[in-house]
Amino acid sequence: MKISILDDYHDTLRTLDCFRKLDGHDVTIWNDHVQDTDALAKRLADTEVLVLIRERTQIRSLLIERLPKLKLISQRSVYPHIDIDACTERGIVVSSSQHPGTPSYATAELTWGLILSAMRQIPQQMASLKAGNWQIGVGSTLRNKTLGIFGYGRIGSAVAGYGRTFGMNVVVWARPQTMARAKAEGYLVAPSKADFFESCDVLSLHMRLVDATRGIVTAADLARMKPTALIVNTSRAPLIEPGVLVDALRSGRPGMAAVDVYEEEPVRDTKHPLLNMANVICTPHLGYVSREEYELQFTDIFDQIAAFAAGGPTNVVNPDVLGSAARRSA
Repeated sequence: MKISILDDYHDTLRTLDCFRKLDGHDVTIWNDHVQDTDALAKRLADTEVLVLIRERTQIRSLLIERLPKLKLISQRSVYPHIDIDACTERGIVVSSSQHPGTPSYATAELTWGLILSAMRQIPQQMASLKAGNWQIGVGSTLRNKTLGIFGYGRIGSAVAGYGRTFGMNVVVWARPQTMARAKAEGYLVAPSKADFFESCDVLSLHMRLVDATRGIVTAADLARMKPTALIVNTSRAPLIEPGVLVDALRSGRPGMAAVDVYEEEPVRDTKHPLLNMANVICTPHLGYVSREEYELQFTDIFDQIAAFAAGGPTNVVNPDVLGSAARRSA
């Protein structure tokens, strides 16, 4: 089959062990990022299988209707960037493993790296030293501070464990059934959302972006945070209401942020406000970007392609399409 892979920025996939799973297929890998519909339609005109790296490219109806040969989209995790209804209408199978029980430890580890970096001012201190200066200020330790986990899922629970190891007081705010699980695992649960934001010294977001969580962090929530507090977002930017994080940081509540995700990616504008604030640490959506995580993710993605080629698609998120897809392949 003709397979196209988008947004492999560093041409990494062909170096993975699991890439051998695509032997025998005609594979094209694109290393740049393109969102223009006309350009994508031209690139993917002969594509039968489209491989996506998370949510880097939006796959909407205007593009889908211009890809007559497309039979399968294979990816991993959530899929708000794909028009599932349009795929179903066109007979395109969407396979996306939700990897139950396998958290992204890469994201959890990066989250902790950002927490340490922000609280101890590591990037700023390094920049000062390289500029010929010495210490520029005094950081803060984590022991006995309160770590808030907003969303106690697979990644959130891993970050909570790191907090416990560092001697922090871990408190959770999430859906009722999730808070019950956190409590059963020995963590505190906040009495209210307001108390949660008021009490945390470090607050880390760990939720999927769905309609119910979009904008779940409001300006009022941020205004309740301590002027010494840090908010960390390695999940999705739209969990926070548009624009309110920058305003909150300028007003001093919270006092710091560490951000790995943005409303529009990739960020190329050096004038982006978050990139120009002394109290913010920014990384370019590195959470899941590790060789080990890629091996896990793309093993699933390439196995989905093999299953489809063998006539038994797996992890299908639009099962209504299977009958029409079979007729289309015949």
